Amino acid sequence: MGSDYLTNPLVFLIQVLLGAYILVVMLRFLLQYVRADFYNPLSQFVVKVTSPVLHPLRRVIPAMGKMDVSSLVLAWLLKAVELILILLVMGEGLNLIGPLLWAIPELVMLTINIFLFSILVLVIASWISPGTYNPALSLLTTLTDPIMRPARQMIPPISGLDLSPMVVIIGLYLLQMLLIPPLRYITGSPF
Repeated sequence: MGSDYLTNPLVFLIQVLLGAYILVVMLRFLLQYVRADFYNPLSQFVVKVTSPVLHPLRRVIPAMGKMDVSSLVLAWLLKAVELILILLVMGEGLNLIGPLLWAIPELVMLTINIFLFSILVLVIASWISPGTYNPALSLLTTLTDPIMRPARQMIPPISGLDLSPMVVIIGLYLLQMLLIPPLRYITGSPF
């Protein structure tokens, strides 16, 4: 039974708690990048949850154009802390440089997954209740529009069926398969 008995639940808790906050910080970065509706209730939630940590960081790290670099840096640092804590719980010892590098492919994968799951939610919602307004769906539509628009222009609906989400999902999975393994290899990630 040994150390796995407590190690696995602790790793799970670290991943869930820090992972949820990292997700919200990445959403803030992405929503700000696509200029999502600031007055949407979900946008307000994301802003309120992340502002206490981001305001001090913004004094040091300014935005670059429409990119909120401080949100990206915060997500990167939090992912590195998550990886450090996981290594410590697993008894691997303290390594500070490795997790800073290993966090990069993990954040790229998180970003791809955000787009994948957003598109899936939108597709399922279009089957369940097409044409109804929902603040969450409105936000997801705004978020995914920059990658969906080119696909919709290339692939028009066939007999009322929009195949562009399927093409974008396949493209995102291919991107994940082609991008993440080399990034993990280059950074020496054990994850």
